[in-house]
Amino acid sequence: MRLKAPLSEKDVRSLRLGDEVTLDGIMYTGRDEMHLRALEYAREDRELPFDLHDAVLYHCGPMLRKEGSKWHVIAAGPTTSSRMDPMEPEFIERFGVRAIIGKGGMSQQTVDAMEKYGCVYLALTGGAAVLAAEGITDVKRVEWQDLGMPEAMCELEVKGFGPLIVAIDAHGGSLYKRIDETVADNLPNVRKQLGL
Repeated sequence: MRLKAPLSEKDVRSLRLGDEVTLDGIMYTGRDEMHLRALEYAREDRELPFDLHDAVLYHCGPMLRKEGSKWHVIAAGPTTSSRMDPMEPEFIERFGVRAIIGKGGMSQQTVDAMEKYGCVYLALTGGAAVLAAEGITDVKRVEWQDLGMPEAMCELEVKGFGPLIVAIDAHGGSLYKRIDETVADNLPNVRKQLGL
């Protein structure tokens, strides 16, 4: 399935666990420091450089090269999303983000926020940063460069970005939770077979 960002709540509510999607349109990068600053701005009623309502947020610190006045993406692999867990439920609520791209999954509190406010988590394979960059067609803007390039907030245009897997849907489902439950259910049998 091909998604076009920005996304509506209807778009994300139609997605189910395990769906494979690609993304066209605009997405924004944000890691730890970007989250902290954005929430600080929101609490102080200050305007962000970008409107994140209905947006796609990519947990990524891209490697960029500037040629003249133009930025180019060299590599753009996903960051481990659990680093943003303490901030993500509030981030989703305050900014109305519709999709988060990352790797490794997120906590139950974030899953709950995604269900409540209409957001999905799209998993991207780690270790393929150069391949991921191929789906980025343009760097529109780079803001908050004072945080350092990996932590800056980038507006990226993408085409066919992915493939991405719906790993947390907007209905409270999580592939990570399913895996944890399967492992827990089978652990006694594995221990028995190993004589432990």
